[in-house]
Amino acid sequence: MTNCEREIFLSPEEMMTMENTNLLLEAIKARAAAYTPYSGFAVGAALLDADGHVHHGCNIENAAYGPTNCAERTALFRAIADGLAPRSFQALAVIGETDEPITPCGVCRQVMLELCRPDMPVILGNMKGDVRETTVAELLPDAFGPSDLQKA
Repeated sequence: MTNCEREIFLSPEEMMTMENTNLLLEAIKARAAAYTPYSGFAVGAALLDADGHVHHGCNIENAAYGPTNCAERTALFRAIADGLAPRSFQALAVIGETDEPITPCGVCRQVMLELCRPDMPVILGNMKGDVRETTVAELLPDAFGPSDLQKA
């Protein structure tokens, strides 16, 4: 090793921070494709799969509002449509122009519960650089999910 070279060792926490940052950068890329002619509120999402591939999602508005699809669901539905198995995802990052780190709506939380592992990390960010990490289970405590239907 020369004087100019040195080994860099990162702790698991530092590695996770780098991965989160990279996933948030992918969410920013996805946000650029948002179709928001009514609200102007663009949101991007980046879903990391087990093979390290990233699936982008953005919000897509509709004049009737009901058919509007959020960025989180777009990323999840895109990955499922591409043949990935539910609950095989590693992490989801979501970003928007908010004062605090953006948080998924109730419908997105319910879909995440259906398609993701409860312990899957969800990285929430805003365009100012504020970031918060949580999990699917923490976003929707005491949720009604697939296991509740199996009890009937």
